Amino acid sequence: MTACTEGGDGDDSQNSTAGSACRIGEMAVRVGPANTAPAAGDTGNVPVTLTNRSGSECTLDGLPAVAFQAGGTSAAVEPDKAARAKKTTLAEEASTAFTLTYVRGAEGGAKSLAVQTAKISLPGSTETHSFKWSYGDVALKSDGQAPDASVSGFQQTGE
Repeated sequence: MTACTEGGDGDDSQNSTAGSACRIGEMAVRVGPANTAPAAGDTGNVPVTLTNRSGSECTLDGLPAVAFQAGGTSAAVEPDKAARAKKTTLAEEASTAFTLTYVRGAEGGAKSLAVQTAKISLPGSTETHSFKWSYGDVALKSDGQAPDASVSGFQQTGE
């Protein structure tokens, strides 16, 4: 019944024979339903659920990565300060999730990024899964370049 192992400071010996690294192309990816930020300055959350469809168990060792695409610009989303990288083993058909949190920017504003697409990748891989961003412009941090957004670590999902 435990498809995912709890990471952390415990004994990782049960993961020593774990399957190969999970690949995004072998995952069913579900984005949302989102808690959309209604106006500039508000915070929204977009959950992303990944289900292992590889035919065997696989391992996630680290944090998910997300990059926003806006025209010819690509901007990486930083991990949340509380996110901890851990090793998670997913049995076939098991799921895990992470949350993309963002601050909505003013539409067309100089301190906003007009995101069109978000690209997800898994630890240890450059392969990506893209989805259309429909949650409005994303505010930029005070540096005027980095998106005011973060990504959580992987969380076990209940079934």
